[in-house]
Amino acid sequence: MESESRTYRSPSVTVGIPALNEENHIGKVISIFLSTGYDQLEEILVADGGSTDRTREIVEEWSAKDERVKLLENPDKFQSFGLNRMIASAKGEIFLRADAHCEYEIDYLEKCVENLQRPGVKNAGGAALFLAENLVQAGTAIAIKSVLGNGGAKHYNPDYEGYSDTVPMGCFWTKDLRKLKGFTESNHTNEDAEINYRIQKELNGKIYISPEIKLWYYPRKSFGSLFKQYFRYGRGRYLTGHMHEGRIPFRSKAPFIFIGIMLIFLLMDQLFLNRLLGSHYILGAAIFILLFESVRMSFKEKDYFDEKIWRNEPKKPPSSVVLASSSFIAFLIMHLAHFTGYGYQLIKNKVFRKQGW
Repeated sequence: MESESRTYRSPSVTVGIPALNEENHIGKVISIFLSTGYDQLEEILVADGGSTDRTREIVEEWSAKDERVKLLENPDKFQSFGLNRMIASAKGEIFLRADAHCEYEIDYLEKCVENLQRPGVKNAGGAALFLAENLVQAGTAIAIKSVLGNGGAKHYNPDYEGYSDTVPMGCFWTKDLRKLKGFTESNHTNEDAEINYRIQKELNGKIYISPEIKLWYYPRKSFGSLFKQYFRYGRGRYLTGHMHEGRIPFRSKAPFIFIGIMLIFLLMDQLFLNRLLGSHYILGAAIFILLFESVRMSFKEKDYFDEKIWRNEPKKPPSSVVLASSSFIAFLIMHLAHFTGYGYQLIKNKVFRKQGW
């Protein structure tokens, strides 16, 4: 998108950070935002969901040094509850949501504020970039860079500039969030995509992504926690779709539809057609495609991975073959977990008639 001449003002900003057991990251995140050159940073709110590590202590230490840093209680633990508590008490004209598990460019806040002031824009942010300190994170980062891992979502393309259906984190006008009554609390994940849907539908607002806005995210450190994350994603995306009568991007339900059709096809062929349709070959082909994509992406992105993603400096970056193996496992876990979570929530809602999370 072509650059345009715009006049910016400097609205006051509240940075809101929901946190739970983030002692390894919270201090650095607070430090980055306090170090920004933006002169209208009103406050940094941290809504703690009951951390059992040193997260609260670290926030209180920063608060003692700078009164703009404030600790809020989030007894409900989940992010949407913490975000809404921070929105309710926010003093800034702008509410910038930040994740404690991310890293941010020093001008992240300024660039968010600039792009939020584009005509019609109600949320601005940058594409999600990834960092890795171990092999699981490395494989996940490579898998998500592929269209088979991100579904072609614009907010995973670091070079894209323009409008999107959602954006990581987000920078909002506080009055808009209050008008929308904050993030949905009936859905314990996917709350960012859900509120962006309402911004577009109820406020006729635009979501803007700029490559100038840079943030980096650390994926889950183990395959077990990756499965739990994507299981929750599947549940959350079903709930968002159900809440808005199915009007969510196709990529949010694609894993469930594809794997569901594949399972039905396999069962029919195995149980009733004596493998007449060759379902086992089709399953093998699907697995091969994922394996091929893992290898392709690992070799194609190796230089970028070594320079931009790998952060465990004492250790050498994994080889392309090892990276491909980890990426393949990540692919399988992400899709199967999403399918399972989506299916679980669908059955809970349709069969057992239980609404919400």
